[in-house]
Amino acid sequence: MTAGQHKPDLDSRESIECFVDLFYERLLADDLLAPIFIDVAEIELMVHLPHIKDYWCKLLLGEKRYQRHTMNIHRQLHAKRPLQSIDFQRWLNFFITTVDANFAGQKAQRAKEVAASISANMEQGLAP
Repeated sequence: MTAGQHKPDLDSRESIECFVDLFYERLLADDLLAPIFIDVAEIELMVHLPHIKDYWCKLLLGEKRYQRHTMNIHRQLHAKRPLQSIDFQRWLNFFITTVDANFAGQKAQRAKEVAASISANMEQGLAP
């Protein structure tokens, strides 16, 4: 997005899906986080990304499609490879910078706040 262009808000399924695609493109190119998603969690993008898109549509738009228990999923991952503070910090940094580079508005700000809360709660919840 070039300077002066209007950035969309994360106020529609379309914009949230675009965000998730951009975000995961960055995560899966990262030397620290990519192995967690690819080698440890062994995510299948065609399965995983629709869940993540539904999750953020639930959080930001109130949609009801996402019905999974996020903490349990991450506990299973943590049992395979303990998640460290740096993992959460890096995830959150990618989240915030992806939002800021491509989106703006009330829902975009809300997404960053929710992501910070999720990151902190997840880190605390998985701590020994």
